[in-house]
Amino acid sequence: MDVLDAIVVDAHSIDERAKKEHDIANAILFLEIAKTMLQKLRDNGWESLIDKVSAFCIKYDILVPNFDEPYVDSGRSRCKPADCNVLHHYRVKVFYKIVDRQLQELKYRFDKMTIDLLHGVSCLNPINSFSSFDIGKIMRMTELYPDDFDEFNMHALENQLATYIIDVRDIDERFSNLSGLSDLSRKLIQTKKHLNYSLVFLLVKLALLLPVDTASVERDFSAIRFIKNDMLDRFNDELFSDCLVPYVEGEVFNIISNDVIIKTIEEINLVG
Repeated sequence: MDVLDAIVVDAHSIDERAKKEHDIANAILFLEIAKTMLQKLRDNGWESLIDKVSAFCIKYDILVPNFDEPYVDSGRSRCKPADCNVLHHYRVKVFYKIVDRQLQELKYRFDKMTIDLLHGVSCLNPINSFSSFDIGKIMRMTELYPDDFDEFNMHALENQLATYIIDVRDIDERFSNLSGLSDLSRKLIQTKKHLNYSLVFLLVKLALLLPVDTASVERDFSAIRFIKNDMLDRFNDELFSDCLVPYVEGEVFNIISNDVIIKTIEEINLVG
Protein backbone atom coordinates (compact mmCIF):
# COMPACT_ATOMS: atom_id res chain seq x y z
CA MET A 1 0.00 0.00 0.00
CA ASP A 2 1.53 3.32 -1.06
CA VAL A 3 1.37 6.64 0.76
CA LEU A 4 -1.69 7.78 -1.19
CA ASP A 5 -3.52 4.58 -0.22
CA ALA A 6 -2.68 5.23 3.42
CA ILE A 7 -4.10 8.74 3.14
CA VAL A 8 -7.31 7.30 1.73
CA VAL A 9 -7.60 4.75 4.54
CA ASP A 10 -7.21 7.57 7.07
CA ALA A 11 -9.70 9.81 5.24
CA HIS A 12 -12.42 8.92 7.73
CA SER A 13 -10.51 10.60 10.54
CA ILE A 14 -10.31 13.75 8.40
CA ASP A 15 -14.07 13.57 7.82
CA GLU A 16 -14.67 13.31 11.56
CA ARG A 17 -12.79 16.55 12.21
CA ALA A 18 -14.33 18.38 9.25
CA LYS A 19 -17.87 19.58 8.77
CA LYS A 20 -20.40 17.25 7.21
CA GLU A 21 -19.92 17.04 3.45
CA HIS A 22 -22.43 18.79 1.27
CA ASP A 23 -24.10 16.87 -1.52
CA ILE A 24 -22.13 18.02 -4.57
CA ALA A 25 -24.93 17.18 -6.97
CA ASN A 26 -27.32 19.40 -5.02
CA ALA A 27 -24.65 22.11 -4.76
CA ILE A 28 -24.37 22.19 -8.56
CA LEU A 29 -28.17 22.28 -8.83
CA PHE A 30 -28.37 25.21 -6.40
CA LEU A 31 -25.67 26.98 -8.41
CA GLU A 32 -27.75 26.70 -11.57
CA ILE A 33 -30.84 27.84 -9.67
CA ALA A 34 -28.97 30.88 -8.34
CA LYS A 35 -27.79 31.87 -11.83
CA THR A 36 -31.29 31.40 -13.26
CA MET A 37 -32.86 33.51 -10.50
CA LEU A 38 -30.30 36.28 -10.98
CA GLN A 39 -30.96 36.31 -14.72
CA LYS A 40 -34.72 36.49 -14.11
CA LEU A 41 -34.15 39.31 -11.63
CA ARG A 42 -32.16 41.19 -14.26
CA ASP A 43 -34.74 40.64 -16.98
CA ASN A 44 -37.96 41.13 -15.03
CA GLY A 45 -37.14 42.31 -11.51
CA TRP A 46 -36.75 46.05 -11.94
CA GLU A 47 -40.44 47.01 -11.84
CA SER A 48 -41.20 44.96 -8.72
CA LEU A 49 -38.10 46.38 -7.02
CA ILE A 50 -39.21 49.96 -7.73
CA ASP A 51 -42.70 49.16 -6.41
CA LYS A 52 -41.21 47.86 -3.15
CA VAL A 53 -38.87 50.85 -2.81
CA SER A 54 -41.71 53.31 -3.47
CA ALA A 55 -43.97 51.57 -0.93
CA PHE A 56 -41.16 51.69 1.64
CA CYS A 57 -40.56 55.40 1.02
CA ILE A 58 -44.27 56.23 1.31
CA LYS A 59 -44.63 54.22 4.52
CA TYR A 60 -41.75 56.02 6.24
CA ASP A 61 -42.34 59.52 4.78
CA ILE A 62 -39.30 59.42 2.52
CA LEU A 63 -39.29 61.46 -0.68
CA VAL A 64 -39.76 59.20 -3.70
CA PRO A 65 -37.32 60.30 -6.43
CA ASN A 66 -38.64 61.55 -9.75
CA PHE A 67 -37.13 59.11 -12.21
CA ASP A 68 -37.65 61.47 -15.16
CA GLU A 69 -35.39 64.17 -13.70
CA PRO A 70 -31.76 64.48 -14.84
CA TYR A 71 -29.41 62.61 -12.54
CA VAL A 72 -26.85 64.84 -10.85
CA ASP A 73 -23.78 63.15 -9.42
CA SER A 74 -22.94 64.55 -5.99
CA GLY A 75 -19.27 64.39 -6.88
CA ARG A 76 -19.47 66.54 -10.01
CA SER A 77 -20.25 70.18 -10.62
CA ARG A 78 -23.94 71.01 -10.98
CA CYS A 79 -23.00 73.39 -13.80
CA LYS A 80 -22.20 70.42 -16.02
CA PRO A 81 -25.24 68.91 -17.77
CA ALA A 82 -26.33 65.44 -16.60
CA ASP A 83 -25.68 62.65 -19.09
CA CYS A 84 -28.71 60.57 -18.02
CA ASN A 85 -31.89 60.75 -15.98
CA VAL A 86 -32.47 59.22 -12.54
CA LEU A 87 -34.20 56.16 -13.99
CA HIS A 88 -31.28 55.31 -16.31
CA HIS A 89 -28.71 55.80 -13.56
CA TYR A 90 -30.33 53.50 -11.01
CA ARG A 91 -31.55 50.93 -13.51
CA VAL A 92 -28.50 50.63 -15.76
CA LYS A 93 -25.57 51.88 -13.73
CA VAL A 94 -26.64 50.42 -10.38
CA PHE A 95 -29.21 47.61 -10.70
CA TYR A 96 -27.94 45.95 -13.89
CA LYS A 97 -24.32 46.49 -12.92
CA ILE A 98 -24.70 44.76 -9.53
CA VAL A 99 -26.62 41.78 -10.95
CA ASP A 100 -24.18 41.40 -13.86
CA ARG A 101 -21.25 41.45 -11.45
CA GLN A 102 -22.79 38.67 -9.37
CA LEU A 103 -23.46 36.57 -12.47
CA GLN A 104 -19.93 37.17 -13.71
CA GLU A 105 -18.47 36.15 -10.35
CA LEU A 106 -20.45 32.89 -10.33
CA LYS A 107 -19.32 32.09 -13.88
CA TYR A 108 -15.71 32.95 -12.97
CA ARG A 109 -15.65 30.81 -9.84
CA PHE A 110 -17.55 27.91 -11.41
CA ASP A 111 -16.29 27.69 -14.97
CA LYS A 112 -16.79 24.66 -17.24
CA MET A 113 -13.68 22.90 -15.90
CA THR A 114 -14.83 23.28 -12.30
CA ILE A 115 -18.35 22.09 -13.13
CA ASP A 116 -16.97 19.03 -14.97
CA LEU A 117 -14.81 18.25 -11.95
CA LEU A 118 -17.71 18.58 -9.49
CA HIS A 119 -19.98 16.48 -11.71
CA GLY A 120 -17.32 13.76 -11.87
CA VAL A 121 -16.83 13.69 -8.10
CA SER A 122 -20.60 13.56 -7.62
CA CYS A 123 -20.94 10.64 -10.03
CA LEU A 124 -18.33 8.64 -8.09
CA ASN A 125 -20.22 9.08 -4.82
CA PRO A 126 -21.84 5.78 -3.72
CA ILE A 127 -24.72 7.41 -1.80
CA ASN A 128 -28.19 5.99 -2.60
CA SER A 129 -26.72 2.90 -4.26
CA PHE A 130 -24.60 4.86 -6.77
CA SER A 131 -27.69 6.67 -8.07
CA SER A 132 -25.59 9.53 -9.50
CA PHE A 133 -23.21 7.28 -11.43
CA ASP A 134 -22.62 8.51 -14.99
CA ILE A 135 -19.72 7.21 -17.09
CA GLY A 136 -19.80 10.17 -19.49
CA LYS A 137 -19.41 12.77 -16.73
CA ILE A 138 -16.71 10.73 -15.00
CA MET A 139 -14.74 10.50 -18.25
CA ARG A 140 -14.96 14.29 -18.69
CA MET A 141 -13.53 14.64 -15.18
CA THR A 142 -10.69 12.30 -16.16
CA GLU A 143 -9.69 14.65 -18.99
CA LEU A 144 -8.65 17.15 -16.31
CA TYR A 145 -5.87 14.77 -15.18
CA PRO A 146 -3.79 14.22 -18.36
CA ASP A 147 -0.68 13.28 -16.34
CA ASP A 148 -2.54 10.37 -14.73
CA PHE A 149 -4.69 9.22 -17.65
CA ASP A 150 -3.21 8.93 -21.11
CA GLU A 151 -5.17 7.74 -24.16
CA PHE A 152 -4.60 4.07 -23.34
CA ASN A 153 -5.64 4.50 -19.70
CA MET A 154 -8.75 6.43 -20.73
CA HIS A 155 -9.95 3.50 -22.84
CA ALA A 156 -9.09 1.02 -20.07
CA LEU A 157 -10.87 3.20 -17.47
CA GLU A 158 -14.06 3.32 -19.52
CA ASN A 159 -14.11 -0.50 -19.66
CA GLN A 160 -13.37 -0.72 -15.93
CA LEU A 161 -16.19 1.68 -15.08
CA ALA A 162 -18.72 -0.37 -17.06
CA THR A 163 -17.75 -3.53 -15.16
CA TYR A 164 -17.25 -1.79 -11.82
CA ILE A 165 -20.74 -0.30 -11.57
CA ILE A 166 -22.43 -3.66 -12.26
CA ASP A 167 -20.22 -5.26 -9.62
CA VAL A 168 -20.63 -2.76 -6.76
CA ARG A 169 -24.22 -1.67 -7.43
CA ASP A 170 -25.96 -4.84 -8.63
CA ILE A 171 -23.95 -7.80 -7.36
CA ASP A 172 -21.76 -7.18 -4.29
CA GLU A 173 -24.05 -6.30 -1.36
CA ARG A 174 -21.06 -5.21 0.71
CA PHE A 175 -21.15 -1.93 -1.22
CA SER A 176 -24.74 -1.09 -0.30
CA ASN A 177 -25.51 1.71 2.18
CA LEU A 178 -22.12 3.43 1.84
CA SER A 179 -22.18 7.00 3.16
CA GLY A 180 -19.56 8.64 0.98
CA LEU A 181 -16.30 8.44 -0.93
CA SER A 182 -14.24 7.65 2.18
CA ASP A 183 -16.46 4.64 2.91
CA LEU A 184 -16.14 3.58 -0.73
CA SER A 185 -12.34 3.81 -0.68
CA ARG A 186 -12.07 1.68 2.48
CA LYS A 187 -14.49 -0.89 1.15
CA LEU A 188 -12.56 -1.16 -2.14
CA ILE A 189 -9.37 -1.85 -0.18
CA GLN A 190 -11.04 -4.28 2.26
CA THR A 191 -12.51 -6.31 -0.59
CA LYS A 192 -9.30 -6.09 -2.69
CA LYS A 193 -11.33 -4.63 -5.52
CA HIS A 194 -8.94 -1.67 -5.69
CA LEU A 195 -6.63 -4.13 -7.46
CA ASN A 196 -9.26 -5.14 -9.99
CA TYR A 197 -10.37 -1.56 -10.62
CA SER A 198 -7.07 0.25 -10.16
CA LEU A 199 -7.95 3.18 -12.45
CA VAL A 200 -11.35 3.66 -10.80
CA PHE A 201 -9.64 3.59 -7.42
CA LEU A 202 -7.16 6.22 -8.60
CA LEU A 203 -10.09 8.49 -9.48
CA VAL A 204 -11.64 7.92 -6.05
CA LYS A 205 -8.34 8.88 -4.41
CA LEU A 206 -8.08 12.03 -6.50
CA ALA A 207 -11.66 12.95 -5.62
CA LEU A 208 -10.95 12.41 -1.91
CA LEU A 209 -7.81 14.50 -1.96
CA LEU A 210 -9.43 17.38 -3.86
CA PRO A 211 -11.19 19.06 -0.87
CA VAL A 212 -8.10 18.49 1.28
CA ASP A 213 -5.87 20.19 -1.30
CA THR A 214 -8.29 23.10 -1.65
CA ALA A 215 -8.52 23.64 2.09
CA SER A 216 -4.74 23.35 2.42
CA VAL A 217 -4.13 26.04 -0.20
CA GLU A 218 -6.56 28.43 1.50
CA ARG A 219 -5.00 27.70 4.89
CA ASP A 220 -1.49 28.25 3.54
CA PHE A 221 -2.38 31.64 2.05
CA SER A 222 -3.92 32.72 5.36
CA ALA A 223 -0.75 31.61 7.16
CA ILE A 224 1.45 33.51 4.71
CA ARG A 225 -0.43 36.74 5.42
CA PHE A 226 -0.01 36.13 9.15
CA ILE A 227 3.65 35.05 9.13
CA LYS A 228 4.95 37.49 6.53
CA ASN A 229 6.09 40.78 8.09
CA ASP A 230 8.79 43.39 7.61
CA MET A 231 11.42 41.24 9.32
CA LEU A 232 10.65 38.08 7.32
CA ASP A 233 10.67 40.12 4.11
CA ARG A 234 14.44 40.26 4.53
CA PHE A 235 14.77 36.48 4.98
CA ASN A 236 15.40 34.10 2.10
CA ASP A 237 12.74 31.69 0.81
CA GLU A 238 14.19 28.69 2.63
CA LEU A 239 14.05 30.34 6.05
CA PHE A 240 10.57 31.71 5.33
CA SER A 241 9.44 28.17 4.44
CA ASP A 242 10.98 26.84 7.67
CA CYS A 243 8.88 29.35 9.63
CA LEU A 244 5.73 28.71 7.64
CA VAL A 245 5.62 24.91 7.86
CA PRO A 246 5.49 24.66 11.70
CA TYR A 247 2.73 27.29 11.75
CA VAL A 248 0.61 25.55 9.10
CA GLU A 249 1.18 22.06 10.52
CA GLY A 250 0.76 23.14 14.13
CA GLU A 251 -1.17 20.02 15.13
CA VAL A 252 1.72 17.82 14.05
CA PHE A 253 4.44 19.91 15.66
CA ASN A 254 2.54 20.22 18.94
CA ILE A 255 2.91 16.49 19.59
CA ILE A 256 6.66 16.49 18.88
CA SER A 257 8.77 17.16 21.95
CA ASN A 258 11.64 19.66 21.96
CA ASP A 259 14.06 16.84 22.80
CA VAL A 260 13.17 15.01 19.60
CA ILE A 261 13.64 18.18 17.55
CA ILE A 262 17.01 18.91 19.18
CA LYS A 263 18.18 15.34 18.64
CA THR A 264 17.13 15.45 14.98
CA ILE A 265 19.02 18.71 14.39
CA GLU A 266 22.13 17.30 16.09
CA GLU A 267 22.00 14.22 13.85
CA ILE A 268 21.62 16.40 10.74
CA ASN A 269 24.62 18.48 11.78
CA LEU A 270 26.69 15.35 12.41
CA VAL A 271 25.83 13.99 8.96
CA GLY A 272 26.60 17.36 7.38
